[in-house]
Amino acid sequence: MILITDSGSTKCDWILLDEKGEVILKTRTPGLNPAVTPEEELKNRIVANEALQVVFSKVLQVDFYGAGCGTAQPSALLSKVLASLFMNAEITVSEDTMAAVYATTIEPGIVCILGTGSNSCYFDGNTIHSPIASLGYILMDEASGNYFGKRLLRDYFYKKMPEQLAKSFEAKFNLNADEIKLNLYKKPNANMYLASFAEFIFHEEKNRPYGIVEINDYFYALLSEGINSFIENHILCFKEAQHVPIHFVGSIAHFSQDIIRDCFKQHHLVLGNIIRRPIDGLIKYYRQHKLN
Repeated sequence: MILITDSGSTKCDWILLDEKGEVILKTRTPGLNPAVTPEEELKNRIVANEALQVVFSKVLQVDFYGAGCGTAQPSALLSKVLASLFMNAEITVSEDTMAAVYATTIEPGIVCILGTGSNSCYFDGNTIHSPIASLGYILMDEASGNYFGKRLLRDYFYKKMPEQLAKSFEAKFNLNADEIKLNLYKKPNANMYLASFAEFIFHEEKNRPYGIVEINDYFYALLSEGINSFIENHILCFKEAQHVPIHFVGSIAHFSQDIIRDCFKQHHLVLGNIIRRPIDGLIKYYRQHKLN
């Protein structure tokens, strides 16, 4: 049996396939990003899942794809944790861009992640190219959940958020300055905390009364600015950008796809697939290319 995963910082999807590619287990844990989560917490999040406990000794291969797994030290840390639990399995740990590629295309293209964090790569049909190192949510991650969460908090406290929207924001979140600083600077997983605020954008967009031009313009400007920044830094850096389709995975991409289309028109880019959850594409890829 082979266990494949797709993990961001917020959640991790696990799929167990038998030798015929049939799904025999599907479950989810909190995200397992070894770049921001301590070793003990990584292990605790897996052990707490009862469905996984049952198969610890039965799995023969674990293919883990995740955020924070693109450099040697975090990848080695997560491999150690997985090996201690899945004692009979061969363990491979790869960065989440590889899962994004497998989930979206087998042809050359640029593949982007817009979830809690953000990233991109170029796939030439055989090899994944990631020329820009990801430095995480403090310095990079344009157009990600934590990027937009950070922007909402700043706009609220700088009083740049429309008044009616600010009242809704106050009602939904604890905006006590001490509480915010505690979560950002003292507690773990500040990136996930910031990303939790981004849900407000898409919830309010869906449920707001029609005709409130100020709020419509605010959300459109906020999303467009972030997506254009992502395009400039994570897509146009590839010389192939004008010649291949550009695919996206992740919840932010899924909910922002109309604005992504608008931004792409401005840059004369070709939009490919947009997939909310890469794990479904991974299942298809393994059935067609790994299990035959």
